[in-house]
Amino acid sequence: MDRCWSEAVRANPSLFDGPVAAVTAVERDGSDGLVLRWVRATYRFRMLRHVPGAPVHRSLFVCVVQPTDDGRLLVGRMAPWTTHPGRWQLPGGTVEPPAGDERLDLAAVCRHAARELDEETGSGTPADALTLWLTVRHRRGGVGVLFTAPPLPARVVRERYAGVVEADTARGADPEFDRIELIHAPAGLSGLDGPHAAYLQPVLDHDTAPGPTGPPQRLLP
Repeated sequence: MDRCWSEAVRANPSLFDGPVAAVTAVERDGSDGLVLRWVRATYRFRMLRHVPGAPVHRSLFVCVVQPTDDGRLLVGRMAPWTTHPGRWQLPGGTVEPPAGDERLDLAAVCRHAARELDEETGSGTPADALTLWLTVRHRRGGVGVLFTAPPLPARVVRERYAGVVEADTARGADPEFDRIELIHAPAGLSGLDGPHAAYLQPVLDHDTAPGPTGPPQRLLP
């Protein structure tokens, strides 16, 4: 694992071995709930997937669907220095372990989603304004928890993102999203130049609307 990580860092020196919450098990809780078991790890744990026979913990990530008041959704393109350069995705990221004895529960995951949304787009939307919408599971085992944010005027979305770019540039940093687009779902994906996250197509499909028993799950390729 360490050797694979060293090779990855040589290829992309900006990689940061930060703390992450890695999923070890996913269990059903009744008809519409999930219980996730997790351990504290660092980002390099993902390198285990390249080590034959190694136990592989799965990623836990959050995303936020930010709609505009004209029916479009915000997607961002990951900057060249990130782990997925050029990939289009929703605002979000890998969940970090809580500090000290704090619980990693749904409220904590929601706060993390709100923080990611604000850092990447300048939204300023508080956690209590987000709504749990959808969970997705990758065939490799990763679990994503998706929230929806209240609609904003398209002009406001672009202005707030421009503010993030200006602030990051002023402190000598590059924004995590080097570009954003507002697209109509699901046809808008075809107009994006480059790859996109596996969860985007299911999220943008109309049949992923919340059902009467809670957030639906989608299995990703």
